[in-house]
Amino acid sequence: MSDAVYTAIATSTGDGRRGGRAATNDEALDVTLAVPAEMGGTGGGTNPEQLFAAGWAACFHSALKAVAAERKATISDSAVVAEVQLRSQDGGGFGLAADLHVELSGVDQATADELTQAAHAMCPYSNATRGNIPVTVDATVG
Repeated sequence: MSDAVYTAIATSTGDGRRGGRAATNDEALDVTLAVPAEMGGTGGGTNPEQLFAAGWAACFHSALKAVAAERKATISDSAVVAEVQLRSQDGGGFGLAADLHVELSGVDQATADELTQAAHAMCPYSNATRGNIPVTVDATVG
């Protein structure tokens, strides 16, 4: 692998996901963390899974736009919804799983499916998780 093009730096303080904070060194992101009510927490803050889902959705959407431009496919009204699940693992601990839903217009279903798979091959989040967690990817043409 080649040298880094960009390095993101974030620090978690306090009690981590249980009421701590996460912030980037450039101060562009500074969030209070909280355990979701679904997991017995109080909610009222964000959690690592939401941050991961937001990052993956944005990155995948950029990859989709890049692939479409490269292939001269005109897409419109595009969005990527990332659902990141925290799952209990057999024997203890937790793991992640994800479903990525691409929504777009301007192309037929076959083209949407091709663009989605090409974006999945390009996206750094997809590449980092491939083979490590269960991931489903689908496209819907509106």
